[in-house]
Amino acid sequence: MKPSGLLVHRTALASRATAFAVQRLRDQLGRPVYPAHRLDRATSGVLLFALEPAVHARLAAAFEAGAVEKRYLAVVRGWPAQELTVDRALSRIDEDAGDATGPPRPARTRLVRLATAELPVRVDRYPTSRYALVALEPLTGRRHQLRRHMKHIGHPIVGDTSYGQGRHNRLFRERFGASRLLLHALSLSLAHPLSGERLTIHAPPPPDFEAVTTALGWPPRPGAGHG
Repeated sequence: MKPSGLLVHRTALASRATAFAVQRLRDQLGRPVYPAHRLDRATSGVLLFALEPAVHARLAAAFEAGAVEKRYLAVVRGWPAQELTVDRALSRIDEDAGDATGPPRPARTRLVRLATAELPVRVDRYPTSRYALVALEPLTGRRHQLRRHMKHIGHPIVGDTSYGQGRHNRLFRERFGASRLLLHALSLSLAHPLSGERLTIHAPPPPDFEAVTTALGWPPRPGAGHG
């Protein structure tokens, strides 16, 4: 499982970084590895690698074709609808420059609200502050899709320094010691690239994520996000 704060591979946007998931796994196994997809640096969770170029090509094709089911957990500001699908096109983000470029491309995200909490703390114009635990399923694979879609519907992910809200991020740092993006890649489900057998890979939320959800009164949810 990739921890929050670890880059998948080297990028010009983080030129001073010295640790990468590709490098760590390569050193552990003593052989080349090939990431089949990516997670944002701040996101924790399931990260899939291939050990052979031919297998990597098949996995990459499956991700590109939308044949991989991806499920995430996130803590967001406010209480979104119980279930909804965000359908909003997104412009491509240049990986090296970090800028949105080119015409928007179709992007869809499915959301299911799992739990809610209300804190007796005024962060903005309301006397209390509401938060929710949600399961997110990206139905397309645009860069920063979940973070951008949550911002679009007015429920940004807590801890997001690019698309979130600083006052709420600060509250979680001060109250819960949470200094990370509260987004976790919970599972991947796909056909095995060689046998064709259905394969589901699951990574439970790490302790720093669960510390926040527990503090908000949400007990661990085995299999959350599989609805």
